[in-house]
Amino acid sequence: MNDDATDGLRCLVTGATGYIGGRLVPELLAAGHRVRCLARTPAKLRDHPWARDAEVVRGDVTDAGSVAEAMRDVDVAYYLVHALGSGEDFEETDRRAARVFGEAAKAAGVRRIVYLGGLVPAGVPDERLSPHLRSRAEVGRILLASGVPTAVLRAAVIIGSGSASFEMLRYLTERLPVMVTPSWVHTRIQPIAVRDVLRLLVGAAGLPDDVNRTFDIGGPDVLTYRDMMIRYARIAGLPRRLILPVPVLTPGLSSHWVGLVTPVPASIARPLTESLRHEVVCHEHDITRYVPDPPGHPLGFDQAVRLALRRVREARVITRWSSAAVPGAPSDPLPTDPDWAGGSLYTDHRETSVDAPAHELWRVIEGVGGEHGWYSFPLAWSLRGWLDRLIGGVGLRRGRRDAERLRAGDSLDFWRVEEIERGHLLRLRAEMRLPGLAWLEMCAEPDGPGRSRYRQRALFHPHGLLGHAYWWGVSPFHAVVFGGMARNIARAAARRGSASAR
Repeated sequence: MNDDATDGLRCLVTGATGYIGGRLVPELLAAGHRVRCLARTPAKLRDHPWARDAEVVRGDVTDAGSVAEAMRDVDVAYYLVHALGSGEDFEETDRRAARVFGEAAKAAGVRRIVYLGGLVPAGVPDERLSPHLRSRAEVGRILLASGVPTAVLRAAVIIGSGSASFEMLRYLTERLPVMVTPSWVHTRIQPIAVRDVLRLLVGAAGLPDDVNRTFDIGGPDVLTYRDMMIRYARIAGLPRRLILPVPVLTPGLSSHWVGLVTPVPASIARPLTESLRHEVVCHEHDITRYVPDPPGHPLGFDQAVRLALRRVREARVITRWSSAAVPGAPSDPLPTDPDWAGGSLYTDHRETSVDAPAHELWRVIEGVGGEHGWYSFPLAWSLRGWLDRLIGGVGLRRGRRDAERLRAGDSLDFWRVEEIERGHLLRLRAEMRLPGLAWLEMCAEPDGPGRSRYRQRALFHPHGLLGHAYWWGVSPFHAVVFGGMARNIARAAARRGSASAR
C-alpha cells in the first residue's frame, strides 16, 4: 500500500482464503477501500477475480513478524480466522493468534479492528459453552482489550450459498424425508443472510473511534432448526419432512451423523452442532445506530434461502466453507521440493496419446470430480470416500465449487487444487485420511496436429511403516484405478474432439 494513496481506507483482511474473507475482499474493493490480504499460501488467492486489485502478502496470524509487516500503513484490520481443529491446543492457538494480532495492530497505529465471532447465549457461563464458541468469545475479549478500538460482530447461523451452515441444512433436508434428529432441533436460532454479514463488516470499518464493543447481528426471523428444515423443504419444492427428535444424540454423535449425511465432515460439523445446544438469539441490534439497514434489509430467512439456492443451481457459488483448509490436512512440502532427495516418494506414472487437441483434453482434466466423477471404477472411489468419512475425513461429498472451472485452493471432493497451469497442469493434494502425503498430477501436452499427450502421476510420501504398507497394499489396484482413469480421460477427450470437429 502506497503512503501517497488517498482513496478509501487501507484494510488488512486475514482469512481471505476462507468463506467470509473471500467474499469480503471484493466488497471492500467495491466500497472504494484498498485491501491487503494476509495468507499462509498466497497462491490460493491467485485465481480469484479480485486478485489483481488486492495486495497479497505471505504470513500467519501466529507469527508476530509477518503480522507486524502486514499491519504497516493499515487503517482497519479484519480478523476472520479461527483454529477449527479438534486438537486439545486449538484454544491456545486462538488465544496466541489474537494476542499477536492485537499487539501488532496497536504497535502499527491501526485505527480499528473488526472481528466476526459467534453469537454467545445470554446468561450461559463460559464453562457451559462449547469449546469452539468459548474460544471465539475469548478472542473477542482479547481484541477488545488490545488498546485498538474493536468491533466484535457476533453471528449465529449464516445462510448463504456455500456456507457450512447452509450446506448442512440443505443436505439434511434434501436427503432425509424422515429424520431422527437430536434435541437441538428445538433450539431457537436467529440466522442471518451472508449478504447482511458482509454489509455490516464493510460498514464496521467506518465506526467512530470511540466505539469498542460487541454487536449482536442477525436477521429478522427467530426460528428453531426444525422450523428451518421445514421452511427449506417448502422453498426447495420438497415434500414436507417428518422430523423425530430424540434426546440420546449428543453433539459428538450428532457431528458424526451430520458427517455421514452431508458434505460437511465431522471435524467441522461438531462446532456447528455444539453451538446449537443453547439458544442463540440477538439481545440488541445496536449496530444500526452506525450502519443503518437499507430498504429490504436485513433479509428474512426465506429470501436468504431462495438467493442461496439460486446461486447453487446457477453454479455461481463464489466461495464455499471448504475454501478454507481442512483441520489436520497437510500443507508443506510440495512433491517438487528438493528435500525429497534421499526420501521415499512412490510414483505411479501413466501416459497415453490422445486423438484430440490439447485444449479438448484440458477441458476434460479441469472437469474431473464432482458430478463428472473420476473416470474409473466408480465403486472404488465411492468406497474410498465412505471409508474416509467413517474415520473422520472429508470424503467425496465436498464436490466442486464450479462445475467447469477450477482455481488454486479449491476443494475438489477429497482433494485440494494445489497448482493449476491453465491448459497444461492440474496438481491435486489429497485431504483424505492417509498414513502419508499424496498428490495426483494430470497434464495435457500438444503432440502434433489435432493430437495431444496425457500424462498422469500419482505420488505418495509414506509416514512410517504403516505408510509403506498402505502403498504396497493398494498398489495392485493401481492398474484398474489409475490405468483406467488415464484411458477413460483420453477417450472422453477424443469424443469431445470428434464432436467439435463435426
